[in-house]
Amino acid sequence: MEIAYIPSPSRGVYELFGVIPLRGYAFCIIIGVFVAVWLGNRRWIARGGRPGTVADIAVWAVPFGLVGGRLYHVITDYQLYFSEGQDWVDAFKIWEGGLGIWGAIAFGAVGAWIGCRSRGVPLPAWADALAPGIALAQAIGRWGNWFNQELYGRETDLPWALHITSSTDGRVPGYYHPTFLYESLWCIGVAVLVIWADRRFKLGHGRAFALYVAAYCAGRFWIEAMRVDEAHHFLGMRLNEWTSIVVFLLAVLYIVLSARSRPGREEVVEPGASDGDTDDDGAAVKLDKKSEEKDSEDEKSEAKKSEDADEKGTAKTESESDSGSSESETDNSPSSAEAKDEAESAKKA
Repeated sequence: MEIAYIPSPSRGVYELFGVIPLRGYAFCIIIGVFVAVWLGNRRWIARGGRPGTVADIAVWAVPFGLVGGRLYHVITDYQLYFSEGQDWVDAFKIWEGGLGIWGAIAFGAVGAWIGCRSRGVPLPAWADALAPGIALAQAIGRWGNWFNQELYGRETDLPWALHITSSTDGRVPGYYHPTFLYESLWCIGVAVLVIWADRRFKLGHGRAFALYVAAYCAGRFWIEAMRVDEAHHFLGMRLNEWTSIVVFLLAVLYIVLSARSRPGREEVVEPGASDGDTDDDGAAVKLDKKSEEKDSEDEKSEAKKSEDADEKGTAKTESESDSGSSESETDNSPSSAEAKDEAESAKKA
């Protein structure tokens, strides 16, 4: 008996005014990008960078990432586009789904490197600021697979089973593990982990980004093992499982070596940016420069008044002292004359 399950949408494309197609998959990707840039910008400012730098560099990183993600998917699943009976033109239909995170991160890093060089910004610092935002973008983007009824796991009777209703592209209607949901929740956990570890250990020089990569790979490994969609296998495991293992080990190795060679966090992430304080949550505290200048001028004014007052007091004291000395000399003058007359009288006598 059916108790509970996650329903699948009846369609993944909705027509706006009956003309403009709104695709759920693309919509999730776009929202994810905005969230990543928004959070990355806050973290970048908290580290001493300028507002808007993250978005400027993302203009390079996002297109490169989309191209790289699509290339990885097409290359590793080439049979979907270049085998007999398939239309190779479908390889360009990115809106129908199919982005490999490995290719997206690799090519996105190339685009980010170009953007960072143009702004004079170190790529590792920028990647650290963006790391949890990327994880959240993946969490949101995975819901695009829900719209397309794809990337589900083995059959199950659990109350959170995903109900697949489509029979296109070899799908068999039924109830399956919602691996898209598992990965979405895992990515949210990765974002929280990176934010916590970054605050606790002051990660820098790319280590926050490496932690994101390692944590994501750990989850992707067991989630990938549950999937039943067609994939290439090597030594009994899916290709993406092997990729998760290799990338995980590389990320951990980078964290260890980087911590030894370059401990701590970058003091300056963007040359020329105004220094700012940060609160306990890592959020930037915007300083009012005019207020600081006014306070500084007031302090100087008070100090000058105090100095003038001290000088006047000293001058007054010296004047009184001189006056007292003069009076003393004046008072003593008659006495001295009388003493002289007495001395002369004594000699005559």
